[in-house]
Amino acid sequence: MDDHASISLTKIARMTDQLQNIDEEETITVTVNDSVENNLRVVDVTVDEPTVTSAHIINNNNGNSGPIIGYAQAPLLPLVKACAPLTHILHDLSFYVQMALNETPEEPPDGLTIDESAAIRLYSMEWKRPHRSLYSMLNYTINNDRQNLPYYFKYMKLFLTGLVKLPCHPPLTVWRGVTKDLSAHFPPGVPVTWWGFSSCTTSLTVLNNNLYLGNSGDRTLFSVEAINGRAIRAHSHYITEEEILLLPGTHMIVKSQLNPAPDLHIIHLKQIIPDEVLLEPPFKGAHIYQENQRQWYRTKRFVIPLALLIALIIAAIVLGSVLGTRANKTSIINSTSVSVCDKPFEYKGSYDTGNYPVSTTLGYFTNDKKLDAVVANSDDNYITLMLGNGDGTFIFPGKYVVGMSPTSVTTADFNVDGKLDLAVAHGDDNTISVLLNNGDGFFQTPTFYTVGRSPQSVIAYDFNNDGRLDLAVANYFDDAVCILLGNGDGTFQTSTFYWVGNVPISVISDDFNNDNKKDLAVANYKNNTISILLGNGDGTFQSQKLYVVGDSPRSVASGDFNNDKKVDLAVATFTGNTISVLLGNGDGTFQAPTYYVVGSAPSALVAYDFNNDKNIDIAVANWNDESVSVLLGNGDGTFQTHVDYMIGRTPGSIISTDFNNDQQLDLAVTNYYNNSIHVLFGKGDGTFQDQTYYMVGMYPTSLISGDFNNDTKIDLAVTNYNDSTVSVLVGNGNGMFLSTTNYTVGVGPQSVISADFNNDGKLDVAVGNYHSNTISLLLGNGDGSFQSPMNIGVGQGPQSVLSADFNNDNKTDLTVTNQIDNTTSVLLGNGDGTFQSPLNFIVGGGPQSVISSDFNNDGNVDLAVVNYYSNTISVLLGNGDGSFRNPMNIGVGHGPRSVISADFNNDNKQDLAVTNFFENTISVLFGSGNGSFLAARNYRVGSRPVFLISNDFNNDNKKDLLVANYNDGTVSLLLGYGNGTFQNSIKYAVGKGPSSIASGDINNDSKLDVVVTSKVSVDMSVLLNGCN
Repeated sequence: MDDHASISLTKIARMTDQLQNIDEEETITVTVNDSVENNLRVVDVTVDEPTVTSAHIINNNNGNSGPIIGYAQAPLLPLVKACAPLTHILHDLSFYVQMALNETPEEPPDGLTIDESAAIRLYSMEWKRPHRSLYSMLNYTINNDRQNLPYYFKYMKLFLTGLVKLPCHPPLTVWRGVTKDLSAHFPPGVPVTWWGFSSCTTSLTVLNNNLYLGNSGDRTLFSVEAINGRAIRAHSHYITEEEILLLPGTHMIVKSQLNPAPDLHIIHLKQIIPDEVLLEPPFKGAHIYQENQRQWYRTKRFVIPLALLIALIIAAIVLGSVLGTRANKTSIINSTSVSVCDKPFEYKGSYDTGNYPVSTTLGYFTNDKKLDAVVANSDDNYITLMLGNGDGTFIFPGKYVVGMSPTSVTTADFNVDGKLDLAVAHGDDNTISVLLNNGDGFFQTPTFYTVGRSPQSVIAYDFNNDGRLDLAVANYFDDAVCILLGNGDGTFQTSTFYWVGNVPISVISDDFNNDNKKDLAVANYKNNTISILLGNGDGTFQSQKLYVVGDSPRSVASGDFNNDKKVDLAVATFTGNTISVLLGNGDGTFQAPTYYVVGSAPSALVAYDFNNDKNIDIAVANWNDESVSVLLGNGDGTFQTHVDYMIGRTPGSIISTDFNNDQQLDLAVTNYYNNSIHVLFGKGDGTFQDQTYYMVGMYPTSLISGDFNNDTKIDLAVTNYNDSTVSVLVGNGNGMFLSTTNYTVGVGPQSVISADFNNDGKLDVAVGNYHSNTISLLLGNGDGSFQSPMNIGVGQGPQSVLSADFNNDNKTDLTVTNQIDNTTSVLLGNGDGTFQSPLNFIVGGGPQSVISSDFNNDGNVDLAVVNYYSNTISVLLGNGDGSFRNPMNIGVGHGPRSVISADFNNDNKQDLAVTNFFENTISVLFGSGNGSFLAARNYRVGSRPVFLISNDFNNDNKKDLLVANYNDGTVSLLLGYGNGTFQNSIKYAVGKGPSSIASGDINNDSKLDVVVTSKVSVDMSVLLNGCN
């Protein structure tokens, strides 16, 4: 066997080992709505299609429009311009384009330009749900809508130019998956073409995710023997994933099929170079395949197929063992490795704690891999230590007297011996107690350190850079900071008080002198100072140095103002009319603050590099004199004299961004009494163009920016509270705005959101009007203007507006919670710039918020409202056609106290479990998978359930429930069948008044055990998992 075969076998063995922990794997063709955080490309999730289909996989050779050509003639443009034709197709595209450019280094690897690398990065991004990502829309268009593909040509030119510059990956096996049985469509010998870009993975660990294949039901795993994949990790938004991208027109032959489990199918595909060109190269001389690729395959024609065949057989055996047994619990492995049992727990007695144990923590305090416990007891001023024997029992419950009313306990290794120690803050005696771990299962007698008045918490840092943790305590009532330095031998030095100013309002810790020693800076509001406490590096701190920063510091910005890699500070002082700049000298001191006069009553400031010289500058909004002061940094710790730009009255806030797409930072300021906003355009040399004054309505309260006319130029919308209007200012692309247009909305507009409500690629505006009980919709015409507002009545007291696609038609809809009349209003977009009349759904008493999700896994967004006062959950399920079913107000019992969410029936649908304190029940609500929830099923538990957790306690891969019952001293275990139902509860006696539960492997046997603390009987109970 040659090197190729050895490498393949090794890789397969490693990947199949990784499959031991797989719960759910990848899908190719299911519709999934996920957040922007998840990378779904490697599973080829077709969020681009409204229904579940595998057509683009199984019908790739029929009905397609042929080779992909024409895009290569498009000009090679910067990313912003290359994406301009897509702004009407992709939601908020300019935002993601800018994100991709911001994430791209100045010198991308592989010889790519910034725009080429950013184009790949943009392709890899997930759009925020429910909007479709670029990759999904592009692949959908390639597979199903070729007539509209020219809109993508400019982007494809840039994207593929970057891709073909990447090294063509040597032949290797990559993986994809789908939750369907596609084996009938892939008989051996059949040619297959994947027309879209195909994201694959070389490691099966990426499939170990709850979103993907799952552990039951029909699944198909593709093993692709690829010859021209491109590794895009260095240019991806997801920098930790080993993603291999196959280019459009990947042509393959089905080599074999394996069926290692009844519902698991592995299809081996081998890529070949097609006889005709299926993808036009992006430029002359570009190589879609490796040079001399055909000759390599002739010389190696017997090696790789043999290696892959052997590897796939090994993989099939392991995959069948792992995945097949998870679907069928009667398999040999499942029946011999771990026992499924009906009563997993033993009762091992109880252990005394102190009075009113308020918290329990678990840790390896003896460093012997046996789980121990520490309990803080609030009423008798001690903590209780329970040392684990490793067999599930505890010995010598040691009690350690600490200070009065211990409120919190923290663990850390204070003496650098690899053993966890304890530090406790005492709320009533102004002390900190430190308990050092001897390493033999006991703690030393606590050492008390006096700190300031009423310490409520304790934190640990290494303030003297000696690898030993120290303590710092902020003391609210005595204007001091206490530092307790660790000696490294298990003791601490006497608490040292560092006085700061009067009523410190903020504290930061950083290395101000760049010596790897932690320093402190405290802003003291009442005596107008900054306290700097610098670490000497020998376990002590210098006395505070107070720097006067003017009267009433209001805003602080930090940055390296002199480019010496030392942290500096700038403070705006509202009544001092100055900016105080404190520069670090690098020797543990700060220079005396330098005062820079600005306007009257500086209220806000920002620090950015306005003149592109890599020196930080400052811009300040001056409330009283209608100006913005700009101070340019010289890069040596000083600033130039401020330059003022007159704006409107009472500027209260200031922001900076690039409004006119010229790569230069601009400024925007709101002017409260002048009823206007102000824009200052940066020239890139540290100066700003003369401001342009735009009148808006009376008392502007909020400002948003967006591209309202789809020209990649930033526009503005402002809500005006007193005259019930929204002012829209459209940017013309050269840094100017057109004349203000005011649109009357409802009474008392307080907030505004922007989204594409009619799915035309043009941003619209929605405003919630609290006093008129309406939302106002302003639909964008796409030319910078808006249609007349439509005021739509909703419920009473709308306070927040949520947008989502409730009917899965790529049209943004709205929902509003109405606090006063206990309703939720849903407004569905027609897709033509109008909305249907609102549907008001009565929910429970006092709805505070609404959440949207796909509760029935059908790709349609649903709603759920938790109603605290009416003891219900209101579930509103989307039909996917723009309508909702009548809300289901599902009772969850009287007095819900604890709620968890989990997938109790292993169907990839989120379920709910709720404790009902006054009814002694648990309500379980399971997703049925058909767009509805089953009526809540109540399970009788003990008296007054107060707490619950979920885990697999009996090793059958099904979620169980464990409930603490306060009044009868028990915990109730409800074992899950895995089909959405639970067995009757089993009760285990614990102490009186159980109030909290923790689970972990207490006896180190790889089974989940339980610890329960009981408040009334003052003890801790242990339930060991007895499954053999």
